[in-house]
This record gives sequence, structure tokens and C-alpha cells, in this order.
Amino acid sequence: MLTSIADGILCCLTGKAANLVMPVGSSQPADAFEFVEVKPGRVLRVRHIIPDRQAPAVTEEDPVKGPGQEMDAGNCGESVSVHCKRKITVYRNGQLVIENLGDVLYSEILQCQDGDLEPCSTVEVELADYKEVPTSPEPKPVPPVVGEQKPAPPPRRRRRKPKRVVTIDSEREISSCKGTHSDVALFFVHGVGGSLDIWGSQLDFFSRLGYEVIAADLAGHGASTAPHIAAAYTFYALAEDMRAIFKRYARKRNILIGHSYGVSFCTFLAHEYPDQVHKVVMINGGGPTALEPSLCSIFQLPPCVLHCLSPCLAWSFLKAGFARQGAKEKQLLKNGNAFNVNPFVLRAMMSGQYWPEGDEVYHAELTVPILLVHGVHDKFVPMDEDQRMAEILLFAFLKVIEEGSHMVMMECPDTVNTLLHEFFLWEPDMSKKDATKTDPVPANGVAIQTTNNHTDK
Repeated sequence: MLTSIADGILCCLTGKAANLVMPVGSSQPADAFEFVEVKPGRVLRVRHIIPDRQAPAVTEEDPVKGPGQEMDAGNCGESVSVHCKRKITVYRNGQLVIENLGDVLYSEILQCQDGDLEPCSTVEVELADYKEVPTSPEPKPVPPVVGEQKPAPPPRRRRRKPKRVVTIDSEREISSCKGTHSDVALFFVHGVGGSLDIWGSQLDFFSRLGYEVIAADLAGHGASTAPHIAAAYTFYALAEDMRAIFKRYARKRNILIGHSYGVSFCTFLAHEYPDQVHKVVMINGGGPTALEPSLCSIFQLPPCVLHCLSPCLAWSFLKAGFARQGAKEKQLLKNGNAFNVNPFVLRAMMSGQYWPEGDEVYHAELTVPILLVHGVHDKFVPMDEDQRMAEILLFAFLKVIEEGSHMVMMECPDTVNTLLHEFFLWEPDMSKKDATKTDPVPANGVAIQTTNNHTDK
């Protein structure tokens, strides 16, 4: 700690960086690791595991497929077609009204393979950035005179003219994704200060089940290169990195698993590639509000000051990121190479979280089944943010892990792995579709729909 403080003071006095901005750890290739150049001079470390699957025996009835053909019927199994119809209206007073007009799927728990159908519903929320405008006080009611009729109630106020209307109307195929399906790939995306190593338990677990898994270090994290320019760590720059990784390794059906800041990149990819992204998992990702860097954050301090404070920051992250702060948790941080990035990279990452497009409407347009996982002891992301996300998303499941915190996938790997696997195998049950159509009673709840196309008026 004293060495860290001394190096920080020296860099403040000399105006030079305390150390070179280099990736943490070795850049030597290792088993199942690849180094992908997404842009000239911008190299990301990727862990890519392709499991050994036994090739099915070819019979006379089954034609031999070429190397470029997908085994759709044999691998995908039977898929379920869901009609997705949704109308999203934004009013000038800050009100967001979501009307679900198609097949609405909902299930509170994922202990079973089939979700239940609910009738159409309407969700009304207030935009997070809406500031209430003071209105003139309402006139006090006049007491009726004895012997006279009560005055008629005032007419109901009509909503103002919509500011924006988005309509979604399409069909989506949803099916179970098993490890034996060669057209399925799992992508894991970490958040600020993490690395692909935080997914160690998940990568090993699902690769043993036969899944193809891909996880990458963000720029400046893990063993990826760390450019010494702040523009390299904006949301858009990192999102383009993840786009390049996705396009390189994507299969026909892809499942995205994001943690914290990594959830935003999964959201971006799901929005950009609705036909290829089959399901999404959001672990402690927070609410659907647009990303905005805090001007009063400690991470706005100069990198040399952050270097001096690095031991305190690491201790604060341990305390806030884990439900317990023991030797086991410290070892998990060390093994996961978490919160071990250069102060310049940390500052640039926190300052680059600007994504105004990622607002409530952007999330409401998402069209894939989404599992929300929240650790109840998370001190970074409040519970109500994930609850708000579940209300806005089309097709959402929310699962709370009582013993988990922000780094729940490292604290409770068995629970998270089982939950994720259930979600991968989940497929909707449409047998009650006709029965729910005849039910005239609307139901309020979390909207669950999917789509490929939408129009913005």
C-alpha cells in the first residue's frame, strides 16, 4: 500500500504515468485462449471452448450434410412460434404506456420447462429522467346545497398527443437450447474492472455439458491490450469490439450472458441482431435507464490519485461486491482477476459510460426471452432497478438469489449455473393459447413478448 501511494505521488509530481498501461497478466497463448485483433493494434483475449461432441451415425435415410450446412431439425428440435404484438407510446408528460396485444408469456419461476400464458395486458411507467412539472392547484370542491343535486364530476383529462409511438408486430421462434445442439453458442460479457476469468465456473460447467462457450476480456482488462487514449473506452468503442467478437463466433442460435456493465453490451447486440440472439441473461445489470457518467464520482479524479487510492478502492469493491468479506472472497477476486485494472483505464471506463439511446423505449423494444438475476445483497445495483427492468421488458423472468451479491456468479456458482441451465432449456407452452384468448379479464404483470421487426412513428 505504501508503495502504491509513493508511486502515485511520484506520478503527480512528474506528470508521468505511474506505470505503463499494459494488460494484466501474460499475453502468451494458452489452451482454449485466442487473441483476436478487432481493430489494428486492438487485441482482445478470448476464451473459446468447443466441446467434443459425438457425431451422429449417418443412415441411408439421412442425407450427408455438407460442411457449411446447419443440422436444424436434428439439433434445434421443435420450436414454438409466438405472435408478438406490442404498442409503446411515449407522452410528453413523461409517461410510457406499453400495450401488449399479442401472445403474452409469463412464469414466476423457472423450475418447470413450460411457461404459462397470460391474457393481454398494459404496463404504465414513468420515465426515469422525467421531472414533474408543477401544475396549478385544483379548485376546492364546493359543498352541495341541501335540496339540490350534486354537481356532475369534471370530465376526465385526455392524454396529450403522443411524443413517440413504436409498434412491434411479428412472429418469433423459441426453442430449448441444449448442449448437444451444434448451432448454439454462449457468449459471456463481464463489466467494469472484471475479466473473462470471473466466468470460470460457468465456462467450465457449460463446456462440460457440451455447450460452445465464448468469453472475452474488454479492452484494458485481463490480458487484452490497453490503449492509452480515453476514446478507446467509450461505450460505442467497446460495443463495436463485442460486435466483432459476436460476428466472429456466432452460431445460428446465440445466448448472451452479461454482468453489470456487460449487460449493456448484451442489450446492444440483442437489439442489433434479433434473429441470431435467441436468449439473454442479465446479472445485476440495473434499470433500463440510459447510461450517464457521474460528474461527482471519485473516478473523475486524476489517474495518479486513483493509483494512490487503489488499495482503498479494492477493499471497497470487496465489501460492496460480496455478501461476505473473508479469505474465500479475496481469493475469488484474485483468481477472477477482478478489479485489477490500470487507474487510467478505470477512469476512462467510468467516464465513457454514455449511451443516450439505451433508454426505456430501447429496452422495451427488445424481443428475446430475458432472464434477470439479482443478488439480494448487491450494494451497487438496487433491487428496484431490476424490478423496473422486468416491468418494461417484453419477455422477462426475474430471479432473486438470497445469498448472493453483485458478484453472485462467483459467490454462488452452483445456484447460478443451475438457474441459467434451466433458462437455456426453457421453451414456452402454447397449449393454453386458445383458452386465454377467450378470457375477457385483463391481467397486469410483467409483459413477455418477442419480435423481429418494429416501426417507429
